[in-house]
Amino acid sequence: MNKKIVLLCSDCFSTTTLFNHINERFPVQQIIIEEPMRGMALAKRRFKKLGFFRTTGQILFSLIIVRFVRMTAGKRIKEIIAHYKFNESALPRDKIKRFVSANDDECIGFLRELQPDIVLVNGTRILSKKLLSSTNAVFINMHTGITPQYRGVHGGYWAVVNNDPDKCGVTIHLVDKGIDTGAVLYQGLIQVTKKDNFVTYPYLQFGEGIPLVGKAVEDAVLGKLQPRVSPGEKGTLWYHPTIWQYLYHRIFKNKN
Repeated sequence: MNKKIVLLCSDCFSTTTLFNHINERFPVQQIIIEEPMRGMALAKRRFKKLGFFRTTGQILFSLIIVRFVRMTAGKRIKEIIAHYKFNESALPRDKIKRFVSANDDECIGFLRELQPDIVLVNGTRILSKKLLSSTNAVFINMHTGITPQYRGVHGGYWAVVNNDPDKCGVTIHLVDKGIDTGAVLYQGLIQVTKKDNFVTYPYLQFGEGIPLVGKAVEDAVLGKLQPRVSPGEKGTLWYHPTIWQYLYHRIFKNKN
């Protein structure tokens, strides 16, 4: 049974490996990439939502801590990539269409013209109701956290900080108008070692999650998609850690 599959994504490592995994069995017709929000535009948005103090702490965390931790994690990241046998082949340029935002009218119009059956979402900003209603496609997202307890960002890190190994993992879910609130399709846990840290947790989550996306796509193609009933629990929405949050957990809880 042929289904038209579109990948709606950001330009990142997980998008490349996800596309290659899915495309081996179920050809992806189109890759829609939205440009990331950076610089002052992103900062202003966070200042408005989270306040000056918290946003400043997040920026310092990204500029100082993440850069340093990433420098020390290179060997471990290579181990994870080799273990999961990620396919890092470049995305085919002839399938790529870029937009400033997935929620722009131009992108919505393009998606409406495609009329896909399945839209795989990866690493985009929150999708608008207008976009989600522009097509009858099923929207499937890979979220790096166990929902509903770890919605938002860095679900693996926050689960580690909270000593919550039974909720440290990845969720494949349907996309609705909420933030990671859609009905769950599949979930998988990751095994964190002493060699892992903030920047390696996502790679472990990709390794467990990408095959689960493949299962969800297979279900959708065969007409056997069976989402779990949403528990009605909203859970907690997690944000980027601030530099002082990270240092506190690193120094006093030995969580990195």
